[in-house]
Amino acid sequence: MVVVHGVFLTPRVLVSAFPLPLSSSSSNARSLNAGFNGNSTVSFFLKKRPLSRKIFAGNQSAKFDSKSQALSASKKLLVPDNVDDGASLVTDDHSSVTEESQILNLESQTMEEDGTVITEDQASVSVTSSKVVKEIEVKPRVVPPPGNGQIIYEVDPMLRSYKDHLDYRYRQYKRLREEIDKYEGGLEAFSRGYEKLGFLRSDAGITYREWAPGAKSASLIGDFNNWNPNADIMTRNEFGVWEIFLPNNTDGSPAIPHGSRVKIRMDTPSGIKDSIPAWIKFSVQAPGEIPFNGIYYDPPEEEKYVFKHRQPKRPKSLRIYESHVGMSSTEPMINTYANFRDDVLPRIKKLGYNAVQIMAIQEHSYYASFGYHVTNFFAPSSRCGTPEELKSLIDRAHELGLLVLMDIVHSHASKNTLDGLNMFDGTDAHYFHSGPRGYHWMWDSRLFNYGSWEVLRYLLSNARWWLEEYKFDGFRFDGVTSMMYTHHGLSVGFTGNYTEYFGLETDVDAVTYLMLVNDMIHGLYPEAVTVGEDVSGMPTFCIPVQDGGVGFDYRLHMAIADKWIEILKKRDEDWKMGDIIYTLTNRRWSEKCIAYAESHDQALVGDKTIAFWLMDKDMYDFMAVDRPSTPLVDRGIALHKMIRLITMGLGGEGYLNFMGNEFGHPEWIDFPRGEQRLSDGSVIPGNNFSYDKCRRRFDLGDADYLRYHGLQEFDRAMQHLEEKYGFMTSEHQFISRKDEGDRVIVFERGDLVFVFNFHWTSSYFDYRIGCSKPGKYKIVLDSDDPLFGGFGRLDRKSEYFTFDGSYDGRPSSFMVYTPCRTAVVYALADRDDGLETLDPKS
Repeated sequence: MVVVHGVFLTPRVLVSAFPLPLSSSSSNARSLNAGFNGNSTVSFFLKKRPLSRKIFAGNQSAKFDSKSQALSASKKLLVPDNVDDGASLVTDDHSSVTEESQILNLESQTMEEDGTVITEDQASVSVTSSKVVKEIEVKPRVVPPPGNGQIIYEVDPMLRSYKDHLDYRYRQYKRLREEIDKYEGGLEAFSRGYEKLGFLRSDAGITYREWAPGAKSASLIGDFNNWNPNADIMTRNEFGVWEIFLPNNTDGSPAIPHGSRVKIRMDTPSGIKDSIPAWIKFSVQAPGEIPFNGIYYDPPEEEKYVFKHRQPKRPKSLRIYESHVGMSSTEPMINTYANFRDDVLPRIKKLGYNAVQIMAIQEHSYYASFGYHVTNFFAPSSRCGTPEELKSLIDRAHELGLLVLMDIVHSHASKNTLDGLNMFDGTDAHYFHSGPRGYHWMWDSRLFNYGSWEVLRYLLSNARWWLEEYKFDGFRFDGVTSMMYTHHGLSVGFTGNYTEYFGLETDVDAVTYLMLVNDMIHGLYPEAVTVGEDVSGMPTFCIPVQDGGVGFDYRLHMAIADKWIEILKKRDEDWKMGDIIYTLTNRRWSEKCIAYAESHDQALVGDKTIAFWLMDKDMYDFMAVDRPSTPLVDRGIALHKMIRLITMGLGGEGYLNFMGNEFGHPEWIDFPRGEQRLSDGSVIPGNNFSYDKCRRRFDLGDADYLRYHGLQEFDRAMQHLEEKYGFMTSEHQFISRKDEGDRVIVFERGDLVFVFNFHWTSSYFDYRIGCSKPGKYKIVLDSDDPLFGGFGRLDRKSEYFTFDGSYDGRPSSFMVYTPCRTAVVYALADRDDGLETLDPKS
């Protein structure tokens, strides 16, 4: 055993279902491959691929005859003996990364008299009986080879002091890439484990495979065989994979009907247990039952949803609307994918956001976990509807031009043993680390072993599945800080000292997995977006993998929300302008961040939203516009707008808001729950399983007779301002004033000048502010506009002319009136090409 920078290097234990590398020895590799030679290899991997090499749109019942193509593709992809340099890799059948091979957007086509459809790129396809089919030559999908991993030292010279650790990390990543290329046919094939494990349908029948090396025996049970454990006995291969083939019925129908319940019964070291298959694609909870049941999900062609709209291209700046489908109704109920599609998505579009981030997609037995205690990783939550309805939601979002990001959980898993992965084969160390290292004491959940080959296959394939099958446009990876460190970030205060990131407490296996999954996602889906939830500030986090980084596109700037809560606990007189500026701008150059003033975390019971911190109980009685306000409400409405605008203006290259917070949603989120009795005898009171606090009162923001409406309109104007000027991604940013006496902050971002007056009583006439460009300026956003719940102390039509001469370090300046507790944004008048579109009345 060798220890390199705190990582124990031991020979890899053989736990794979397939010919896998346990060392770099060629003799070992040959012996592993020997068991998969000949025809048995082809039959072992074959999977029907009915949509092979064709792209379709329009009629949902469109069918294609592609058996020969599927067979050919299967041989090319999945015969280990022929995998050498990756040249034989071909793309998956009906999903792709290039614009040319996306599903046809019927709305962008014109019909010629002879029945030819002309698309945007002038491709011609024949139209026959309302079916639109386009034959294309799909290029192979190949993840680019690793780079040298040395660019990080040019980006951040301070990293050279930790070169041994970083180079070791990159060597581990390159070793895995090489072994995956050699034994699995490359990362593209390796990340399609769902074509090898779980339920696989072919013309002849259904094959079911499960990796469970700890099990002594296994059988497939379900409605289809009356739950008889002796009816369908599975066989085990030398790699711990259990398998059974169920031929079609005599009438040609599948042996397992679509929608029927299934489980795997295993005799394990912990006893006999019935488990939901690990790769199950759908699971449901029957009324009156606690554990979920796995569902064999294979709808007939006419019931499958067919995507109709292209996936939008990645916008330059992300404005994310964080949402939860279940709690998105105004009524106390669990909302559906269909209702979210029809009611909430148009709202998000109207508000001006360009991406929706959806939480709690992966199935989770405990609703109150907010979706973070995942039980079935490949199954969408059945509480909200069917997989086809989720696909319809995503397709509608794409029609509206919205990216759809999934809040994916690969940092931990539910500890449930009946319907989750925990103790799946009866052993503690199946998918997870054994002992204390495999348990997160604060989250009460299991922690993955990222050094296991089959865990890598499972998680990489899981990420690929959601992109491929459901057309998600990327991910927000949850709990990344917990993954990257053996202490999981618990009771650790990160100071920014690099020794905190590159030492014995870094989990190199986990970091290497993050590099692999980012490599796979960006290699196969170049337009996809990955956002990492990291509070530690890990250097290289948002640098491409080829350059030596972890590979995320964005880091969530989590410190901002914490800072606002800290500040809101203080008196106005104790707010420090420099402290606000430092937190908002404290991020690494060239590594992009998603800024937010608050997210779902602050909305949960036990915490407070910004609106609640500001206005407290006055929110219940003084929000009607036809009734007198209170000083607390006036202050709260003013600061709520200022906090959100300065966060967007300085905090990052993207912005996030949790649904409802844009209009200061009252109260907190409290999931339905019963009374809990702990082992020590204490009792945690429940809420009688009420859904009253587990919904979003969008009606409050829409009601123009309530002050919530003004907050919502300001947020909408703020999003549209960014859409027009793109200031979040501008390279130009200059903070010209942070006056602690006046409580004034002035900065430039892009072509805009932002002026914030945080003083509680003092307004300033003829207040001089610096700017970089001379000319005539106009107001493009005013938080004090009456339409935003303000007092209307500024004239929106006023013009402001600059003076020559340096001021606050800027070459020009102009005079303004800055009322107390206001934020005003100015732009050059010659850029005023449609400012009326930013008017909240529009």
